[in-house]
Amino acid sequence: MRTDPRSVAGKSLDIAASTQILVVGAGPAGIAAARRAHRGGAKVLLVDENPVPFDVMAESVPQLWGGRMGGALRNRTAMTERMLEARPDLAALFEEGVEIRLGTACWGLFVNQRNLGWMPGKVAGLIDEDDGSTLIRFDQAIVATGRRDMGLAFPGWEQPGVVGAAAAVELARLYDAFDGRRAVMIGSTAEALLAVLDLVDAGVTVAAVVEQAAAPLAPAGLVARVTEAGVPILPDEVPIGVRQDAAGVTGLRLRGREVDCDTILLGIGAVPMIDLIQAAGAKCPFSNAHGGFVPEADATGETSLPGLRVAGDCRGVWAAKSADPEIAAAEGRLAAEGALAALGLAALPRASAPAPDAGAPDIGTYRKDWVRATVIGALSDVQVCQCEEVTAREILELRPPRYLQAAPSCNAQRALAEILGDGTPAPDQIKRLTRAGMGPCQGRRCREQIQALLAISENLELGAVPLAGYRSPVRPMTLSAAAPKTEDPAIGAQWDSWFGMPRQWVPFWDVEEKYTVASLATEKAHVSE
Repeated sequence: MRTDPRSVAGKSLDIAASTQILVVGAGPAGIAAARRAHRGGAKVLLVDENPVPFDVMAESVPQLWGGRMGGALRNRTAMTERMLEARPDLAALFEEGVEIRLGTACWGLFVNQRNLGWMPGKVAGLIDEDDGSTLIRFDQAIVATGRRDMGLAFPGWEQPGVVGAAAAVELARLYDAFDGRRAVMIGSTAEALLAVLDLVDAGVTVAAVVEQAAAPLAPAGLVARVTEAGVPILPDEVPIGVRQDAAGVTGLRLRGREVDCDTILLGIGAVPMIDLIQAAGAKCPFSNAHGGFVPEADATGETSLPGLRVAGDCRGVWAAKSADPEIAAAEGRLAAEGALAALGLAALPRASAPAPDAGAPDIGTYRKDWVRATVIGALSDVQVCQCEEVTAREILELRPPRYLQAAPSCNAQRALAEILGDGTPAPDQIKRLTRAGMGPCQGRRCREQIQALLAISENLELGAVPLAGYRSPVRPMTLSAAAPKTEDPAIGAQWDSWFGMPRQWVPFWDVEEKYTVASLATEKAHVSE
């Protein structure tokens, strides 16, 4: 059989290193997993993208940093030292002999499956400022990437000073580099109120917690702790705008009052950070009790892709877990024991994974209520996708990007189900038609808002509408960083064909060995025709 020389068949990848167990994320779950795996006799590599490069943080990756990063973050060495001071367990793990790479992001996990069959085993893509991008091979991976905050559009939310609650805590507690001094929290989830307490402990004044509902969503005991700390909770209030100067936010306008502040914290939803595991192809259904879309996983965290496991907040977020890091650590240990068993280094654990308590609040209705109040009920049409400057109306009416200068359509008179065809609205189709979610932040600020808008427009439960898909690389990369240091000559020999766009439809046996753009025969019949 004749093989297309321009296909990946027969090509080799430049694999820089290998490990038995790869752990992604150095929070409580990741550290516990790496320690258990190392003590179980496995070769372990623990990677964590912190300290995140300052220019990457400017794109609100991986958290919604909102322009409140202190200048000290530009000193990577100092930030690494502060991170180790904040996480003594991480320093202790290094002393035990575990290989740890900080400032290293995992941008992709690749496992042979139905649509991918040529990989030399399981492969991860890593990137850091010093070495650029490299590929490593692993036998088992434990993803413990944590969570981020759901974005929420309201007039002025694009101003510097509108920050994710988790990002603010990370800046204050992990880096000691949070530039906010007086903040207002939007939302009263358990994670939001825990963030309030953490920030107060770090010396930040929290002027108020704003809640659109009549009562806070968090458990009563947590609400009491916040009020005892002197932070008022303002029910039945909605942000309608901000005051700002050249430096960003100076105040938050509510329906009934104004609050002076330099930072507005987004705390309406803690989102499990599943981008890496979903992009790999794992099944990730919606679970109200687990805080949103989370991977299907067994007791040891193994997903629908054998060898890929999850632990910590990316496996699920709920109130008790957010309050007690030991729950995430227990998930990390179970995942490590499952990985050790798969390697033949331990018996399969019999323990069950920690589970959320019954009676979890309806986060779907809560998030839709917030989007309905601040986005749909805004005094002006707000940009939901900041990167591509796409408004809520443009999303719901499926307007093409403005730079195309397309003629107005009649989509405003048609339901989304009519426009997209029968079935559940598909955010990926919305993305292709409007570009919402296609910017440098990779949808971190708008993905969940678009999902909520579609659920509201079609009167669906939040979990009935899928999230827009994730694709590798799940972290921004420059082309120079993405380029391999060494390359299979058989791959390099085909670059001109792969990038000669008209030629991608020409039969490989009909493409000249060498050609120029001027010699392209555009009149030839193409395979696609």
